[in-house]
Amino acid sequence: MRGIREHELNGIIEVNRKACKGCDSCKTFCPTSAITGKYGATHQINSEKCIFCGQCLVNCPFGAPRDTVDSLDNVISRLNDNRATVIAIIAPAVRVAIAEEFGLEPGTLVTEKLYGALKQAGFKVFDNNFSADQTIMEEGSELIAKIRHYMLGESSEHHLGALPQFTSCCPAWIRNVELNYPELIPNLSSAKSPLMMAGAVAKTYGASQIWAVQPETLYVVGVMPCTAKKFEVSRPEFTSAADYWQKQGGTEHYPDVDTVLTTRDLARLFRKLNIDFNKVSEFTDNNNPFAQYSGAGTIFGNTGGVMEAALRTAYFVITGQELAPLELTPIRGLKGIKEATLPLKDVKTGKDITLNIAVVHGIKENLKPIVDQVIAGKSPYHFIEVMNCPGGCINGGGQPINPMGTSWIDKYKAMLPWS
Repeated sequence: MRGIREHELNGIIEVNRKACKGCDSCKTFCPTSAITGKYGATHQINSEKCIFCGQCLVNCPFGAPRDTVDSLDNVISRLNDNRATVIAIIAPAVRVAIAEEFGLEPGTLVTEKLYGALKQAGFKVFDNNFSADQTIMEEGSELIAKIRHYMLGESSEHHLGALPQFTSCCPAWIRNVELNYPELIPNLSSAKSPLMMAGAVAKTYGASQIWAVQPETLYVVGVMPCTAKKFEVSRPEFTSAADYWQKQGGTEHYPDVDTVLTTRDLARLFRKLNIDFNKVSEFTDNNNPFAQYSGAGTIFGNTGGVMEAALRTAYFVITGQELAPLELTPIRGLKGIKEATLPLKDVKTGKDITLNIAVVHGIKENLKPIVDQVIAGKSPYHFIEVMNCPGGCINGGGQPINPMGTSWIDKYKAMLPWS
């Protein structure tokens, strides 16, 4: 079991003993059995087992679990520092969920209003959709190489990971693998998450070509729907930008992403800065290359979105044609495990192959049969997407909390005709 390393954040989620009723609701949603305490007694979180997903936090009817990492004052201090350039990397799920924090109808898309509010606060915008496109290319290219090698018999000059390939965007899922399924590490995509790609790009190309500042003066803030992202940015391996600049003669050492604000944190920041979100003028950042994107990454926040976007790229490269229809409907929706087959004809050899794919979300209930198959060497799949939270990032631990202390996803599912 991998422990917490030096500099990594620990205890991101804790239980407020005064608020806890010992009702076991948190245990119901915890995917790694990290919560201890008998029914009726005050509960605690075992940080050695916790994957920091925050599902206990968004589902407790008494609001007992809480996020302990609060960097709001530090971010505001940087915004007020004329020597700093503060970058906000905005996840797709945030630009919808932030509307709920200010009384707008759930599901309202407020991208331009969010851009405007961030600009008013003093941020430069880096839309995570831009780096989601990078993820599609990296993860898709990795899958293509494995398909060509393992399924089409092409030789490879490089070491390739195993099939099936698991997605690697979700930090809670990655920590779960490290803690509980280390034998699956070779199956994980080697691609960083969109946030970590964005941070490295911001402090290299962004610093030198877009904002024309020294990279060490950049303060990069991930604005995420996810509490596990607060852990991810503290991982010591994510210093690609500093490593790059040190090879160019730099001496500074710094992380690619400095801190994370959840959707709830961002709402608190706007209120603290007296920014009336509902009255903010919309802003379209047309001259910002980091606000341009294909649109494929927009669906990353939903379960199945990463898989669908990556497969569109893989399909086009292997077959020479666009996937039609473009929407992979079998892997959409809220079913816990979704499966599909995708026939492909290799444009280079004319060979026909069939790609078997699976999508898993809400891993407490749905993950075990999938990983058991892979560990036993009996998995029928070639590509598997895993998102820890039910519904994907849209229902992450950093999202707005229902007044009754329950996730919206379960109420939505209850209304579906197959429930």
